[in-house]
Amino acid sequence: MTYTSPDFWIALLQIIGVNIVLSGDNAVVIALAARSLPLQQQKKAVAWGSGAAVVMRIVLTIVAVELLRLPYLKLVGAGLLLWIAVQLLLPEEEGEGHVNGNGNLLSAIKTILIADLVMSLDNVIGVAAAAKGSTLLLVIGLGISIPLVIFASTLLLKLMSRFPIIITIGAALLGWVAGEMAISDPAVKQWIDANASYLHYAAPLLGAIGVVLFGSMMAKRAEARQVASTQVEVPHAAKGIKRVLLATDGSAGAAHALQHLLSMRDDLRDPSNIELHVVNVQHSLPGEVSSFVANKTREGYHHELSEAAMASTRAALDQAGMRYELHELVGDAGTEIAALADTLAADLIVMGRRGLGSQTAVLLGSVAQHTVEHATVPVLLVK
Repeated sequence: MTYTSPDFWIALLQIIGVNIVLSGDNAVVIALAARSLPLQQQKKAVAWGSGAAVVMRIVLTIVAVELLRLPYLKLVGAGLLLWIAVQLLLPEEEGEGHVNGNGNLLSAIKTILIADLVMSLDNVIGVAAAAKGSTLLLVIGLGISIPLVIFASTLLLKLMSRFPIIITIGAALLGWVAGEMAISDPAVKQWIDANASYLHYAAPLLGAIGVVLFGSMMAKRAEARQVASTQVEVPHAAKGIKRVLLATDGSAGAAHALQHLLSMRDDLRDPSNIELHVVNVQHSLPGEVSSFVANKTREGYHHELSEAAMASTRAALDQAGMRYELHELVGDAGTEIAALADTLAADLIVMGRRGLGSQTAVLLGSVAQHTVEHATVPVLLVK
């Protein structure tokens, strides 16, 4: 496979895509491990920790490329890749990590190194599979993608939080690579070429579709369990609208919902006695981050994002003289908003029809759709 071949460039794009998506959790650890350090030390922690991690990653991946030449190992690797892809779509699990908010430079570097060593299995297998045995492809692909992860870790994290479809596409890409990997195993390749050549197209496609469908189903079940474990039964108030839950994410759609709520105050039963609750839901952090980042650090990160998302809403409500209570949640926005409405015994949920999470509507359904599906109280969707 030469650099003039289309297969070369397709494989190169796969390596870059797989490494960037699978490095999302590594990027989170890099960003959060250095988060509490002074600015100058943050740069040193990221540079030294990530530099050592890069060398380790390249060595491990080259070893993996050689091992995958052996019979049956690609079949095993394909199974691992499918498992890794599904895990990408599951919500963050609670657990106390090893990074605290008062770390120093050396502890931050150590955390980055240990986390990358433990969390690099998915990267190593995924990139080795996408390289298709080519060391040249491997070196070029890692050489392009690793600096993106190192120097844009915070940006990558924000992009994945704002556009969760990136993670879904990444999981589908892993499923595709797993399908290609399985049919290229030396133990089955010759038979497939002679008797089932259609699998060269069908296996990658089935891998991609299967990962998204199965991963989405497992994610919904996990989110339902998390919501069920935190719900509290509260008797509903008397008839009429008294308690309102306003969902906001800082988007234009959320701003329209707020303006509509302010304009309809005079139509409510007792506008001076309305109990208003404002909620923002942040996406869970990806992968195994909870194993390396302490609850306190994760909570601080989510709190900063929620404060920024609710800043304009708070300012408008303060100016209008309305009293309100803030709620900051983490998880699937639709199910969390619906669960909070039940807990508060809200009479109405108000939210924008489109928000920052609407880009996921094609594969996973929008936040508004999820809220309507799960809510047991009326939901007012504002264009």
